[in-house]
Amino acid sequence: MAQDKPQIRIAVEGAYPPFNYIENNELQGFEVDLSKALCEAMKADCVLVQHEWDRIIRGLINRDYDAIMSSLEITDRRQKRIAFSKPYYRIPAIFIARKDNAIGTATPATLAGKKIGAADRSDHADYLRQFYKFSEIIPYSSPVEANLDLLVGRIDAVFGDKRSLTAFLGTREGDCCRIVGGSPATPAYKRQFYGIGLRKEDQDLKNRFDSAIDQVIADGTYDRIRAKYFPFDIK
Repeated sequence: MAQDKPQIRIAVEGAYPPFNYIENNELQGFEVDLSKALCEAMKADCVLVQHEWDRIIRGLINRDYDAIMSSLEITDRRQKRIAFSKPYYRIPAIFIARKDNAIGTATPATLAGKKIGAADRSDHADYLRQFYKFSEIIPYSSPVEANLDLLVGRIDAVFGDKRSLTAFLGTREGDCCRIVGGSPATPAYKRQFYGIGLRKEDQDLKNRFDSAIDQVIADGTYDRIRAKYFPFDIK
């Protein structure tokens, strides 16, 4: 008699489209599709458990489920409490500027003396303050406010995640502007990586997820799923 597949319970918030959301009373999105592909690669029977964002890590520690796959950023603080799989996505960072601005590249040298907007208390603002010391860094309570100031010419560029900034460029207001470039290779922007949250003692499960991530990337499954939700690479 064939053995039953091992069951893995995966928590998903269901309120962060296009990564995870609810449609027709079912969990949908990039992470939902990817979780199913990972479970198939592991030959495991996975059950998706919807859980509100508040206390989602506490639920993992309390063994309410076995993993979290809900855009959980890998941070030093969280790594003190739980383990993570290898990253399964990141959002690249880019600079945008007005089309009538002659900025050609987005290095610290070319943006010296320029005003650059970024969301306050964000990795993007921290990066700018660290490496763009000769630019004036303007903090905003939200990326939307930074984009609006760029639109009217109060600042020279905005630095933020590629997903939200390309969405802005696709709007009527965003027709004012263009992508100047991504963050330069040196100094590299290496933040905002997202992984599967796991209990520290579940090393075997971490190894299985890591192997499955490698497998779906190598066989093209990852890119087929990603292309349904994002027009650019997020590996």
